[in-house]
Amino acid sequence: MREIVVLTSKHCWEYNVLGHPEAPFRVKDTYEYLNKKKNELNIEVIEINNEIDEKILLLTHTKRLVEEVKSERFYEPDTPSLPNIFFYASISANIVLEALKFALKGKISFALTRPPGHHANSDSLGGFCYFNNIACAVNWFISTSEFEFSNTNKKVAILDIDVHHGNGTQDIFLGDDRVLFISLHQAYIYPGSGLRSEKNCINFPLSAGTTDIEYLQVLTRAIEKIKEFNPAILGVSCGFDTFKEDPLAGLALTESCYYQIGKKISNLNLPTFCALEGGYSKKLPILIEQFLKGLTNEE
Repeated sequence: MREIVVLTSKHCWEYNVLGHPEAPFRVKDTYEYLNKKKNELNIEVIEINNEIDEKILLLTHTKRLVEEVKSERFYEPDTPSLPNIFFYASISANIVLEALKFALKGKISFALTRPPGHHANSDSLGGFCYFNNIACAVNWFISTSEFEFSNTNKKVAILDIDVHHGNGTQDIFLGDDRVLFISLHQAYIYPGSGLRSEKNCINFPLSAGTTDIEYLQVLTRAIEKIKEFNPAILGVSCGFDTFKEDPLAGLALTESCYYQIGKKISNLNLPTFCALEGGYSKKLPILIEQFLKGLTNEE
């Protein structure tokens, strides 16, 4: 059984807005659930409690945005200015960066973290996202010489399986031939983008009510695109709001589908790191468990 490293921080459940769907239970309940089953699932849980280096943030984000979050002087209804939000967002970005580093060492890694990131672009926040966690990690990988490779391949594929289009990630990497961005998402819901493919960004907009069979057929096409691109590493923006009981969207995936999604990703045999994005059902821990089982190809 292949080992999975789950990286998280208890700081991720220290902030909250009453009634906001992006709530502490998402990480807290999943942490407690996976921690109880870590031997059965062959999971190593590692806590990351330090903030990302600001120089790494600035590889992706403008100084203006970094200072805006730091000063807590901004207004965005869905992405509230909260006490110490820079601290929490910086830890979240660092957890995803460390997940990438574990992937480079041959581990399957999953960043169990909040706030999420894929709606933040280089100069603006939104959609519950302050910094684009997966983009920060990818830009570090592209620019770093910390890890040496036997070849010069520094190409990265990002597969976004959140129910909402990863508009921020697309904006950051559009036209960058070192990065392939692929998104499977429900059409015509927030943020309203991703209805067509552009350059290196391939979008698969899906209809409300999309079932397991339909979704997995589209995912198979996405997997073939990743194979053709031949990246050195794969990052997965993992949203579990595609689940049929999720309160914020309208796809119809069942619990068992997440096992199949994980299995298809695992079959690429690429260094892989995953970052939690959305997923607002109380069954989130079970959905993540199914996904992790698929990543290890365990029945």
